Amino acid sequence: MDVSKGLPAIESHRELHIWIVENLKMVSVPEKAYGNFFEEHCYIILHVPQSPKPTQGASSDLHYWVGTAAGAEAQGAAGALVQRLQEALGSQTVQHREAQGHESDCFLSYFRPGIIYRKGGVASDLKHVETNMFNIQRLLHIKGRKHVSATEVELSWKSFNKGDIFLLDLGRMMIQWNGPKTSISEKSRGLTLTCSLQERERGGRAQIGVVDDEAEATDLMQIMEAVLGHRAGSVRAAMPNKSINQLQKANVRLYHVYEKGEDLVVQELATRPLTQDLLQEEDCCILDQGGFKIYVWQGRMSSPQDKKAAFTRAAGFIRAKGYPTYTNVEVVNDGAESAAFQQLFRTWSTKRSKSKNLGGTSERAERGRRGGADKLIPAKLDVGLLHSQPELAAQLRMVDDGSGKVEVWCIQDLRRQPVDPKHHGQLYAGNCYLVLYTYQKLGRVQYILYLWQGHQAAADEIKALNCNAEELDAMYRGALVQEHVTIGSEPPHFLAIFQGQLVVFQGSTGHKGEGQPASAARLFHVQGTDSHNTRTVEVAARASSLNSSDIFLLVTASACYLWFGKGCNGDQREMARVVVPAISRKNVETVLEGQEPNHFWVALGGRAPYPSSKRLPEEGCSCQPRLFECSSQMGCLVLTEVMFFSQEDLDKHDVMLLDTWQEARPPLWPRSSCGLGKLPASGRRRRWPGARSTWRPIQQEGARPHPSCWSSRATSLPPSRGGSSLGTPTSGPTTRPMRRWRTAWEPHLPSQR
Repeated sequence: MDVSKGLPAIESHRELHIWIVENLKMVSVPEKAYGNFFEEHCYIILHVPQSPKPTQGASSDLHYWVGTAAGAEAQGAAGALVQRLQEALGSQTVQHREAQGHESDCFLSYFRPGIIYRKGGVASDLKHVETNMFNIQRLLHIKGRKHVSATEVELSWKSFNKGDIFLLDLGRMMIQWNGPKTSISEKSRGLTLTCSLQERERGGRAQIGVVDDEAEATDLMQIMEAVLGHRAGSVRAAMPNKSINQLQKANVRLYHVYEKGEDLVVQELATRPLTQDLLQEEDCCILDQGGFKIYVWQGRMSSPQDKKAAFTRAAGFIRAKGYPTYTNVEVVNDGAESAAFQQLFRTWSTKRSKSKNLGGTSERAERGRRGGADKLIPAKLDVGLLHSQPELAAQLRMVDDGSGKVEVWCIQDLRRQPVDPKHHGQLYAGNCYLVLYTYQKLGRVQYILYLWQGHQAAADEIKALNCNAEELDAMYRGALVQEHVTIGSEPPHFLAIFQGQLVVFQGSTGHKGEGQPASAARLFHVQGTDSHNTRTVEVAARASSLNSSDIFLLVTASACYLWFGKGCNGDQREMARVVVPAISRKNVETVLEGQEPNHFWVALGGRAPYPSSKRLPEEGCSCQPRLFECSSQMGCLVLTEVMFFSQEDLDKHDVMLLDTWQEARPPLWPRSSCGLGKLPASGRRRRWPGARSTWRPIQQEGARPHPSCWSSRATSLPPSRGGSSLGTPTSGPTTRPMRRWRTAWEPHLPSQR
């Protein structure tokens, strides 16, 4: 860091740095005061990941926070200092503008117990935190579910309402008053903030009292009335929460911003679904998420003037649109986009950024800088590595090698009918199936229930699939981890269960399990190189269905041809030979592309053009996973993102959704606690703003003893960053793909109280 420019030095060992803007300079805030913000000031916050992992990337986050009473001069100074700090930090930094009371989820996630808004801010009186100060009287209004904030309010009963929590801080005594309409989760997190204040500001020597029922806490109520006066009547009704219209957030528009002479031109480029190729490296763009959030994207070849004007242009755009002045702004650089920004696009490829590294950085070096984000999966999987290398197991999304017990049911006449074990891997596109997998982990029996949905299945069968799954779950007393999968989107473990012999036929089964009468010629597309990635799907029996990169099996009344495209490899050919017996018992004739006999083309209805160029291998998803808390208290489903999540963020009172891009995993805690009810996961399918496919697998998990799958998919900030917690969250039947996003999953943590 260039200190000569008047910028502070950055301590490399610290993850979070906070400065207050005082007298137009950056003054460091002591760590024990983190989370306290004076309303008359502006702050600058820098978060620097200490150990970048494949799931979190290497980007830092730079925020400048504006208090409600901050003056224009302080705001201007904060903006200028942030720009200079950004230039010193480099392009791998995401910038944010935060307004008091409307902070981003990213900002709020730094302060686990919560943030405190404090009145005042005159330089001579500025004291962030004074430990062992007992001569104090203040009332804090605490609100929020996952992200908690406390604001100093008037010391009067008039400040109270039934829907929030209030903390009467009397120095040696701290009384938390819980409104009768507050949830268990809100009470718990309010108490976590209270305990944090007790520890940081009173050295742990203040007494804490909780008023949950005024009739049972008469002694505490007497103390409150001695300070606040006698209360006439009841407190005000709960204040209505300002919920964000979820459809409004999905109204995504992309604009190109450029100067033409002395004028600034804002040209709309597209609405959703957005594609990455709309972003050109010489441009600056504004992405408007329905007024909920404004993103400014800066191409790597855009001018320095454009980059310096990012926040100014965003503010002008907000005024022109008539959005509130507190609208959150995020400035992202080409190659350092946040996961939230990436997910607003239909697809996102990191290869584009790699190919345009500045300074000629090699792909190998770039991979090393990103912490090995592009580790290659071995072509031939040694299943023995799954237990010794949990990160590999998580990358493959496999709990084991698929050698456990398998039971399959087909949904017929809206009820489940058992499938003969010899036909377990033979599914029909017109049906729905339940596949129950039983295995052992650490001596405990674990279950995964796959709900497989054919793309030709009727709506009533899909509904019956979910109903029958709930019946099975009840039979097993809620011990089943449910995963919804659809044809073509089967996860690796589902494919491994059938050892590479999964075959999807067109049509549907009859009442006795037989398929519909076969046509004169049937063509099957075989894709995969191993037991955990091979699937075979019946396609239209015509030449245009062929592809030079793959293998096809053509079955006629008199012959069976195994066609090898020029681009296929030895592993593909080996797996194709394994699949053939599951489809046909006839003698197989091997046919190489370009050497087909005439009757091969006759069976396909004659020659026709088909894709002949070698298909490039699919790029593995390297996007950051995202964890959301789900709430329906406002009358609609609201998702609150939890950044830098760890196991501590799972609470038995919550409903959480983990989006890994490849899958969406909602672990459902007990319905009596969370209040959302245990709805079928398929009933909650919604199209993301970026219009990603709705056919992503959905895994539904509960707060019960878990299988081995939630490790190393998350960053884990040290506990000291956010203060102490009153308890530890319940572990549940969570699978290794889910646990992958956690650095340190503890399987035997007690339930949070």
